[in-house]
Amino acid sequence: MRYMLLIYTRETDWTSLPKDEQRKIAAEYGAYTESIKASGHYRSGDGLEPTARARTVRARNGRPVSTDGPFAETREQLGGYYVIEAKDLDEACALAARMPGASHGAVEVRPVMEM
Repeated sequence: MRYMLLIYTRETDWTSLPKDEQRKIAAEYGAYTESIKASGHYRSGDGLEPTARARTVRARNGRPVSTDGPFAETREQLGGYYVIEAKDLDEACALAARMPGASHGAVEVRPVMEM
């Protein structure tokens, strides 16, 4: 079954880190990605640009309405994601717990609805 691992962190925590610490964390993500590719769990994944570069779009009365940034004010922002293949939710959660972001943010594990 496919699962989406949604990585939440505070953008300001990342931007306030020294560049060498950012590179260290990026290397940890690279190693994590390679490990789940090697194990056959990896399907896709990417980081996301900061919320300041995002827009939220809604349709109201048949017309699109957009606003800058995310819809909700939250303490943590969605910073990236992985789509993985796992035998069950427990295995998906175990893979999420190994992710670097799990130690300083949160990783939401969601089953992907098969259409």
